[in-house]
Amino acid sequence: MTRILIVEDDFSSRRMMQKTLEEYGAVDAVVDGEEAVQAYSLAVSEQKPYDIIFMDIMMPRMDGQEALRQIRKLEQEAGVDPVREVRVVMTTVLEDPHNVVSAYFKGGATAYIVKPVDRLKIKAEMTKFGLLPGTKS
Repeated sequence: MTRILIVEDDFSSRRMMQKTLEEYGAVDAVVDGEEAVQAYSLAVSEQKPYDIIFMDIMMPRMDGQEALRQIRKLEQEAGVDPVREVRVVMTTVLEDPHNVVSAYFKGGATAYIVKPVDRLKIKAEMTKFGLLPGTKS
């Protein structure tokens, strides 16, 4: 079963993503970057890593960019092969090039979706990464 983590501080966005993603696997949801890093670390320690993370960029306490850097650092420290890194799809209402560059080239994001995130965008990303039944990456 596909393991999915949603990192989103906005309740309605988080709930919509949960409802959409429930048909594709086991979904956990957290409200900020600190909780995302904790959830990721716990999942790895339990040997039940996430297959994909949908993470908002703009959040309180710790934003998505910093959480992504910390998750990638944890993977590096654990010796995770870059090919096996968790897929991280950054989500934001921002369309400015600085965030795209930071997410991809500095943070190691796998993909980037501009909000509003809808069922079709989510399904397209899940299909692209081979995480839906009958698909493979």
